[in-house]
Amino acid sequence: METNKAKENSIDLSYPMLTKTNYTAWSLKMRVFMQAHGVWEAIEPKDPKATIEDKMDMRALTVIYQGVPEDILLSIAEKKTSKEAWNVFITMSLGPDKVKVATAHTLRCEFEAMCMKKSEHLDEVFQKLNSLVTNIRAVGEKVEEVYVVKKLLRAMPSKFLPIASMIEQFGKVEEMLVEEVIGSLKAHEERLKGTIETNQGHLLLTEEEWRK
Repeated sequence: METNKAKENSIDLSYPMLTKTNYTAWSLKMRVFMQAHGVWEAIEPKDPKATIEDKMDMRALTVIYQGVPEDILLSIAEKKTSKEAWNVFITMSLGPDKVKVATAHTLRCEFEAMCMKKSEHLDEVFQKLNSLVTNIRAVGEKVEEVYVVKKLLRAMPSKFLPIASMIEQFGKVEEMLVEEVIGSLKAHEERLKGTIETNQGHLLLTEEEWRK
């Protein structure tokens, strides 16, 4: 019985492998895996002044070693802590600080300029927005959820202005998630479709009566 319970409580992790082009996705997955192991604080401590236990740091370094190929492994072989090893990947994938700053600036400009086109669907806008936010955060920039929510509302075309205004005026924007806003916008879009179809039906009926 104890063996069965141990199997149920264990987590079967298949570690992603870092390549030259997948740092963003790799780092997101590795973060979740390290959180599952309870060692993410070795990389990003809640209290920057806190001392990381050697045991936790070694476990975090072990997890990192599982997700890198041998040629990259050589570049972190001399690093004494998991934090130092993790920073190597950031520098290798995103470049020095000046490059990261330039990248973050470019991404933020693209984020601010983004708006929904008439030919686009809400899901496409959400994916594009989510991708930009993920990449901005990947270079070390903080992006608050409320900032993304407000940008999403500003990016909507004219047909969404009524619901966007209502959300901004009466909704608790500071507490809302992007997914919640998308849900409200989709519901509004469905109501619009229903109204158009109803109006078209009334118009056809009126025209038929007029012919008679």
